[in-house]
Amino acid sequence: MLSFKWQSILLLIHVLLNLTLSTRPPHVNLLANLITKRKSSMIKQMNDTNEVVVFGHRNPDTDSVVSALVFADFLRRIKVNAKAYRLNDLDNETKFVLKTAGIEQPDMLPDNLPNGTKVALIDHNESQQSMENLKNMRVTYVIDHHKLGDLTTPEPVFLLFEPVGCAATLITKLYIDNQLDITQQIAILIVSAIISDTLHFRLPTTTDKDRSIVNYLLPIAKIDNAAVYANQMFEAISDLSGFSLRQILRVGFKIFLFNDQQWGVSFLYTIYPNRILESKEGLLQEMVDEKKKSNLTGILFSVVDIVKEQNYMFIIGELEHTVVREAFKVNIERQVAHLGRRMSRKKDIIPCLEAYFKTNH
Repeated sequence: MLSFKWQSILLLIHVLLNLTLSTRPPHVNLLANLITKRKSSMIKQMNDTNEVVVFGHRNPDTDSVVSALVFADFLRRIKVNAKAYRLNDLDNETKFVLKTAGIEQPDMLPDNLPNGTKVALIDHNESQQSMENLKNMRVTYVIDHHKLGDLTTPEPVFLLFEPVGCAATLITKLYIDNQLDITQQIAILIVSAIISDTLHFRLPTTTDKDRSIVNYLLPIAKIDNAAVYANQMFEAISDLSGFSLRQILRVGFKIFLFNDQQWGVSFLYTIYPNRILESKEGLLQEMVDEKKKSNLTGILFSVVDIVKEQNYMFIIGELEHTVVREAFKVNIERQVAHLGRRMSRKKDIIPCLEAYFKTNH
């Protein structure tokens, strides 16, 4: 243990250092902070004045759109030119969130991006879930909370991966690490993304970090009752009025690679599951058509009851029947597998499918 004399000397040094920093010009303080913030230094070293194109995955959900907007804002705050885009039309939940925050929806990603354009992949890292022609882009950032996919790059990039419930949780840490204020608009976006991607903490992917970020940002977002707000979001995501059956199938559609086989795995979260189950026959036909159109080996479609926390998976053929029966050890009746509380695609469904295909080449 240090002597009282040395403790006093160290305390004096600490006080003088704080006084010195507090009297520095703001730009000097910012430089000092950046030097001590390793992540920020890594980010800034990789960029020049060209715009970084920021986007989430195809068939965007709330987290992918919101996290793209928030990360683009973060980059601009550290003097990196960036703009958020979307890869497809937005669902009603995301539209509700953006309207609540008073933010316009991002532009659609242009089809004619020049080769070598710097891009940031948000909430995904698998090429089949990303933009067309990704291989000709210059990937400079990846922020994700999913499993590692097939992404490769010719040069080092900034990667931020962590098994949390929402990509926006990771981006919030960048604001905090770099001592950047979070505005009410940004706070609304982040809180909404976490509520959406964790089903307000119902999913097994939820972590204490997700809960802590929401509790920290609720006063900034000026959301008085998180439960009431979450229910409003769930009402919005469940509003499928005007949607065709194909649009319903593709709301939460993603493609995964298992043993070089392409499988479509679609998830639909709703507080009105009976409305979807009543359209089972039409949706099964849409699954058959989508499987052929997208040249898939197999296709699965889950209807998740948010209130009762139950998963009903539609099965179209013998291959899908065998895979689901063996992977999840469940019976299938009338082309529906009752998967119980397996509500998370990333934690409850994809790992089981990967384990099955690993042992059944």
